[in-house]
Amino acid sequence: MPTITVPRGRTAALIAAYAACWAAATAYLAVKGADWSFPLISMGVFGLALSGLAVLLTRRAKPPPVPVPRPVLEFWAVLGFLAVYAVGFLGYGMGWARQALPAGPGQESLVLGLKLAVHVGLPVLLLLALRAPVRPLFAAHAGRAGFWPPLIALGVILLGLLAVVSPSLKELSALHPTAGLLAWAAPAAFVWLALEAGLCEEFLYRAVLQTRLSAVLRSEAGAVVIGALIFALAHAPGLFLRGEPGTDGYSTDPLQVAAFTVASLSPIALLFGTLWARTRSLLLVVLLHATVDILPNLPEFIGTWAR
Repeated sequence: MPTITVPRGRTAALIAAYAACWAAATAYLAVKGADWSFPLISMGVFGLALSGLAVLLTRRAKPPPVPVPRPVLEFWAVLGFLAVYAVGFLGYGMGWARQALPAGPGQESLVLGLKLAVHVGLPVLLLLALRAPVRPLFAAHAGRAGFWPPLIALGVILLGLLAVVSPSLKELSALHPTAGLLAWAAPAAFVWLALEAGLCEEFLYRAVLQTRLSAVLRSEAGAVVIGALIFALAHAPGLFLRGEPGTDGYSTDPLQVAAFTVASLSPIALLFGTLWARTRSLLLVVLLHATVDILPNLPEFIGTWAR
């Protein structure tokens, strides 16, 4: 198989461009009097420390290539889909879903079904229409080198970190859950989050988008950083249109909302983008994504399903 030489200057330029965008976003938050300390923590922990550890833990991984027959066409088709999705679904569709039914299991089931349809179903149909292979995107690769070390090590670190820095355990304790309740609620919540957050976001942003970015840019590192920017900016319309005072990152200034998403969310995307680039394992990034979300969302899950 012929090899493609990737100019180092191109990758360096893409990384520098990302760094400049992140720094500008953080500086804008500081100028506006918003919290700029969390972006520094997010970058230090997720963007640098854990992403670096992910590289170390996957040093023996040999990810199989994912075919992208028509990189430019597929990339622009996916980017166009994301533009409509960011405004139409995250901005308005999710608001409708939350108002269509009262809070409770019915509403959560509706939201899960819509998310799976929009994040997984529609992208699959789009790729099939473009005659692009879909099956390789769902590969677990659990038996390959580079799967279990990051899953175990990063999973333990993420759980420990969130147990210390988030109020999740205090909120959980306030519910006075029994051991029997936790025995079914914790695994059920993990599976739910693996579908609603993990599968939905990791399939769309990593398997679909980042794979096309890598083919277009001919740079895995470039795809990781540019994919992280797109991931962050795609969340801005939803936060601006559906957020309210008290919501993290909300502002009546759309530039400040965009700055918050870039400064705070993109470093997290660097971690998952690195793991996808190094392993091409959708299962790995889905499970670790659910690990990040389980403690903060477990109290709400119990309140919804155990009433």
